[in-house]
Amino acid sequence: MRNDMYSIFCKNPVWLHRVLASARECCAYSTLTCVSIATRKRWRSPVQLFSGGAVEDCSLSFVKMSAQAESVIRNIIREITLECSAQGETISETLAAFIVKAAVLDPENEFNVERTLTKDDVKKLIGTCVSRLLQRNSPSLDTAKMQVHFDMNYCTRGEFLQEHRRVLDSRLQPVLAEILDARARSREELETLYRKIVSYVLLESGLGSPTELAVVRETTAALQSVFPQTELGVFIALTGEDKQKQLRELSSIVSGIRLFNRDCGKGGEGIDDLPSILKDALKVTSENIEKTLQKTLEAAYQFTGVLCSLTESPHPPPPPSSVLSLKEGLINLRQHETFIRTLMGDILMSAEHLDHLEADFQGTMESLKATVQSKTAVPTAQVYVSYIHFSLSRARLIFPPQTPHISSSIISP
Repeated sequence: MRNDMYSIFCKNPVWLHRVLASARECCAYSTLTCVSIATRKRWRSPVQLFSGGAVEDCSLSFVKMSAQAESVIRNIIREITLECSAQGETISETLAAFIVKAAVLDPENEFNVERTLTKDDVKKLIGTCVSRLLQRNSPSLDTAKMQVHFDMNYCTRGEFLQEHRRVLDSRLQPVLAEILDARARSREELETLYRKIVSYVLLESGLGSPTELAVVRETTAALQSVFPQTELGVFIALTGEDKQKQLRELSSIVSGIRLFNRDCGKGGEGIDDLPSILKDALKVTSENIEKTLQKTLEAAYQFTGVLCSLTESPHPPPPPSSVLSLKEGLINLRQHETFIRTLMGDILMSAEHLDHLEADFQGTMESLKATVQSKTAVPTAQVYVSYIHFSLSRARLIFPPQTPHISSSIISP
């Protein structure tokens, strides 16, 4: 048995025992429970469904797997997707993994928790899952697909901002590397290095395109006011870490200068009115989701009414299969409602967050105007700090709420 590739957990023959106690809380194969966001762990790869570790409020994990077990799980999932594909149904590996786990958790399938899976067990498991995935007009299968799709597309604000930062850093990396490695000596080489710094400032701030001449000229003028080209020699002598720190500071200061000038009507070429854009996006998204929610609720009320009439009717009861189909359809609608309300909550939170950031942005602007206009000479350190604060206030608006990016693909039932 130890050499059998289908002996998934040869070192732990009671690998199912740890999870069956909480199976009722899971979206199991036949239980068809509506699963909330708080009680599910998002996954990014099929095998993660089977990996160990804590899960919020409910256990969806097998014991921690060995490399051998992970390989077997991948083989099972691959066999299921290939067999479904051969029968004309394209199934993602994540959905296949979801159904595999639900099938194992279902007591009706009678997988023995006291021993490892044999070759016959695996054959039965694959057949059960393929049959399940090839069902037509199955509300319960549609519910599982919806849950997988939502989990694969939905992300928290923190996750979205982290990914946004990663993409931005990847775009900055080539020009940043050229700046850090530069050993300019001649006039032409210094001018080239300075242009690269201008490009870095533009890319890092997101205030306009480096390919637009007017934007580049305005950014160059702002950079020259705080970092003239004559200071490049000192910059080149810095360590790599100090260079990066100075580049970030220059980007914030230059961005603050351009934003201030834009508000004063003296510049701001290529800078979008981001608060207005975000407010419009939130409004449109909110309206679309509200319409979808109303349609879902209306359908759920109709299903509920039919079920109540069937159970309270003095006439002979309908076939159990009809009642089960109605219940599965109602569960599907309620699951959809749960996801829609999650998005609506995100939109409300995003709108409140946007109002707070806009107020902070405007407050910083008024403070900077008061500082600049009330004095004939302003200390450089004081105004630079104000520009940096101003730039950071605007930078928080550059990372938009995640809802508009994911709602279009997951709000449809």
